Amino acid sequence: MQAAAAIVATVGTGLNWYSLFVEDRLAVDQILGADEDSTQLRAARRQQLRQTMRQLRLALRPDLHQAYSAAIAGHLRALPQPQVAAFCWPIEQEPDVRAAIAHWCATGSRAALPVVVAPASPLAFRAWTPATPLTPDRYGIPTPAAGDWLQPDLLLLPLNAFDGAGYRLGYGGGFFDRTLATLKPRPVAVGVGFEINRVDSIEPEAHDERLDWIVTEAGLWQITP
Repeated sequence: MQAAAAIVATVGTGLNWYSLFVEDRLAVDQILGADEDSTQLRAARRQQLRQTMRQLRLALRPDLHQAYSAAIAGHLRALPQPQVAAFCWPIEQEPDVRAAIAHWCATGSRAALPVVVAPASPLAFRAWTPATPLTPDRYGIPTPAAGDWLQPDLLLLPLNAFDGAGYRLGYGGGFFDRTLATLKPRPVAVGVGFEINRVDSIEPEAHDERLDWIVTEAGLWQITP
């Protein structure tokens, strides 16, 4: 009941959190009628978890979203100064880390935003400043249409859901997993999310790349092997 009260206090009473956390999960199991360890059932649970966690984030109260984003930006400043910090433009109530980016840029770093060059390819990164013109990409995400291509040594990744082992669920496109598996040297991967999106396990698969750090409004944690 304490967990339930915490969720209601965070997202408000308009969201049926019980349905999100319990009924949806049971529906997946019952409809498929599959073995607990089956690939089909695991994929369905992961997709349901994406949807559930997205709804929770979208329901986050605006005042808390602002406060949590500010706390996250403050925690990020404890990381070593990057040469190139790549971040995602915040959409759908994702944490806004631009205050941390501004701090790093004011002290010598460069910033970059990810660019989708092809649906099944790793991401590329273009330089960004507050004056950089942005245009929506094929997914509606603001992206630089021109500018220098950069290779980040620090990559901030949004978290739809995450667990304490350092694994994340994104939106299902696999872009960040492919990027982390491809970039050499591999950038430091920092998952950025809210505590309401923490779960016991995302049921990681072989292609899921492990994070190096996780940051939420509650703090910054390094993931140990």
